[in-house]
Amino acid sequence: MARLFGTDGVRGVVNDSLTPELTYHLGRSAAYVLGQEKEHPTFLIGRDTRRSGTMLESILAAGIASAGGICHMAGIIPTPAIAYLTRTHHLDAGVMISASHNPFEYNGIKFFDSFGYKLPDNMEDRIEEFMLKDERSGGQSRPTGAAIGTITAWNDLQQEYSDFLYKTCDIDLQGLKIVYDGANGAASFIGPALFSRLGAEVIAIHTNPDGVNINAACGSTHLESLRKTVLETGADIGIANDGDADRCLVIDEKGQELDGDQMMLLCALRLKEEGRLKKDTVVGTVMSNIGFHKALAAHGCKSAVTAVGDRYVLERMRKDGYCLGGEQSGHIIFLDYNTTGDGLLTAVQLLRNMRHWQKPLSELGKMMTRYPQILKNVKVQTKSGWEENNLIVAAISAGEEELGENGRILVRPSGTEPLIRVMAEGPDLEQLERIVADIALVVEHEMGGVK
Repeated sequence: MARLFGTDGVRGVVNDSLTPELTYHLGRSAAYVLGQEKEHPTFLIGRDTRRSGTMLESILAAGIASAGGICHMAGIIPTPAIAYLTRTHHLDAGVMISASHNPFEYNGIKFFDSFGYKLPDNMEDRIEEFMLKDERSGGQSRPTGAAIGTITAWNDLQQEYSDFLYKTCDIDLQGLKIVYDGANGAASFIGPALFSRLGAEVIAIHTNPDGVNINAACGSTHLESLRKTVLETGADIGIANDGDADRCLVIDEKGQELDGDQMMLLCALRLKEEGRLKKDTVVGTVMSNIGFHKALAAHGCKSAVTAVGDRYVLERMRKDGYCLGGEQSGHIIFLDYNTTGDGLLTAVQLLRNMRHWQKPLSELGKMMTRYPQILKNVKVQTKSGWEENNLIVAAISAGEEELGENGRILVRPSGTEPLIRVMAEGPDLEQLERIVADIALVVEHEMGGVK
């Protein structure tokens, strides 16, 4: 049987792979496992703007309450708010109902522990194991009478989270013109209000969710309309969140995109100026651009590298005591402030730095040279054994020798598909295309690639 939990909670098409029945049992199991055997464990439940969100939150809460849990319903709220509020209100667990940047027919359920961190694999496995037993047996012993849990609305949490974000910025943003793209998602209401409160002029787009338009040609995965509006209005910056607002990408005043690597660099340099960049180190992933590492080194900073995935970034940050890390996609973690990627917090910190340096974003973006990257996916019959294949190793070595210190090659299997990904990075695009094509051809031949 395939593992229920993926890289970021349980996710699927609602009423297909993510059913009401599964959601109910998931709630019951979470109450028993995360409740640490308390009679009335406390849960905070939030959701994004998908049509299925109200159905799933009701069913999940019913499952938790049937096991004695106390459910506080936050309504529409960003994912990082659930992490923050669960921790600050000393609750037993937080739950976010969202499928992030996926289309509206998908939804997902992700859990946070009492400290606001995403669950480790072993805790997810315990919930899954309990679910299977619960479904097969028709349910564990169920509380009755006063032992049954409750479900109540907690309506002022959006403002509390907004107040927290506001206090992380000590500079007035008056005079800055911002275009904000809320992806018709969880931050559609909080985002524009926050930036206006900080003093900026805000032009809000894609902030009218109707249950089906979340992420539809908007947000951090579709920057075209944001770029167009920035250029048409003469704005200083365009800010885009995704559906649950745990990631952020931006457009500068010239219509150029700044990715997560560039934003992390700018935030790292400001933190270093202030003496707050712990160990002068930033955590990126294997997909971080080589220009990111070079720019950090040029300013006396170091970089640590993890596998792709914000959970691995956070794991390294906690293990080694770093305060800043993230991914190209805009999942950026400021561990001194919050325990997960936070798209609005990232935007606020970037705006704070822009105002401090008093320079256009396009000029600040030039502090990092973004090297061209070429990525090719090779379909294979098996993903096992490629690391020991002499011909593949030789092809990679030849490419690395040709690129030298000015580039790099990364070959890795997909975590979800029968693919091996070949990526090369360096200053010469034509050279990269040729090197990637050569390696991909060898991989395809040796690993039984199919067309």
